[in-house]
Amino acid sequence: MHRTEEETTSATRPNFLQTVAYAYGFRRLPASMRDWVANDLAGPGSVRRFMIRMAIPPIFVLAPFWLFPVEQDALYVHSTMTVPIYCWALAISLALNKVWRRHRLAAHGLDPNLVDVLKRQKNAQVDQDYIARFGPRPQEAEYQKNSNPFF
Repeated sequence: MHRTEEETTSATRPNFLQTVAYAYGFRRLPASMRDWVANDLAGPGSVRRFMIRMAIPPIFVLAPFWLFPVEQDALYVHSTMTVPIYCWALAISLALNKVWRRHRLAAHGLDPNLVDVLKRQKNAQVDQDYIARFGPRPQEAEYQKNSNPFF
């Protein structure tokens, strides 16, 4: 039996429930979806997708605070209770996005250094100009290519 292109594509993409479980780290996707995972975590728009996913859970945690009754100026009171916490959650998510994406790549059996592929592609011309001007980088500087703070 020959599969059409549409059937092949749908077999390598997660369904809605798999996407939600994957997005929040509850489940690993099957090996057949590794290409999709690599693109999702290291491809174009990966930081944007990550930040959108991380912006949703704090809303559910902070929403009940808007139900507290207050005497006067309810908008001011509710916003001073929730907005700083929400902004802090987003700031922490942005600061740790690369660490989290590396972890997710490793959890799916992929190279954690894929996170830096787009950056290396963007800076390829700068690297070539440096090499042409100053020669190749010394071997002891090799570790600086990796933006992973743990290795």
